[in-house]
Amino acid sequence: MEKPVLLVLAAGMGSRYGGLKQIDQVGPSGEAIIDYSIYDAIRAGYGRVVFVVRREIEKDVRAFFEPRLQGRIPIDFVHQELEMVPPGTVVPPERKKPWGTGHAVMVAREKIDTPFAVINADDFYGPGAYRQTVRFFASSHDENEYAMVGYRLENTLSDHGSVARGICRTSTDGYLLEVTEHTRIYREGGKILSRQEDGSIIELKGDEPVSMNFWCFKPGIFDELEKQFTEFVREHAHDPKAEFFIPLPVSRLIREEKIRMKVLPNSEEWFGVTYKEDKPVVIRKIRELVEKGIYPEKLWDM
Repeated sequence: MEKPVLLVLAAGMGSRYGGLKQIDQVGPSGEAIIDYSIYDAIRAGYGRVVFVVRREIEKDVRAFFEPRLQGRIPIDFVHQELEMVPPGTVVPPERKKPWGTGHAVMVAREKIDTPFAVINADDFYGPGAYRQTVRFFASSHDENEYAMVGYRLENTLSDHGSVARGICRTSTDGYLLEVTEHTRIYREGGKILSRQEDGSIIELKGDEPVSMNFWCFKPGIFDELEKQFTEFVREHAHDPKAEFFIPLPVSRLIREEKIRMKVLPNSEEWFGVTYKEDKPVVIRKIRELVEKGIYPEKLWDM
């Protein structure tokens, strides 16, 4: 089996975080969260890393990762920019943020022609998730069968504000039926609550599987992404906040019965740096993992 590619989505603006969190140092020897993701991916059997970045930050991201990854795993870069839209589309001048995660995957087409996994740059997924996805790639021979790592909702919340999560509904044999985006999930009074667009509030149990943007795709996804993104932009071009999230095309493809999406259950704790206040928590949790021997004190012996 050809080794899968790890696609790292690192073009986010970091508006809630207040800085370039893609290379913010949280490990005991100056490691960023991405360092641990790539370390786990190498151990699991991934063969290459592609970073999706904005042009303006490529120099910083490249300078941070190239020295430590040289000789360990090949890396490449691709840009995600606002002007990367279908011909004839006018990007509203007030729009500042990228077009979303589905668009970020789409623009990587020129760099990927093999099965690949998608992760967020600022999320820690745990070593087990990478092993799960490599096993999936090794066992799945259907070009229209994809997968996603499903985390328990209660293991993915922040103590410092609301979070957006895609809550999954699955079939009895473990395939994804639907992803519902909840944009404001938070803890309050010992409960897990979700505020809806109309202002209503629903209570969640906490054991719901959620997507944390760890997806397993095959190259056929690119044609579908381009088709759906073209339709999306034509409909939402003048909305400065509209985003083409990965669950949008995935859910449509499932409804149209063009793909099947296996949900890989994972009970590891996810954590990330959505808010600046999350950073001390991330530092503490990584320190605990180092003390348990899961990671070395110096991740890369530079």
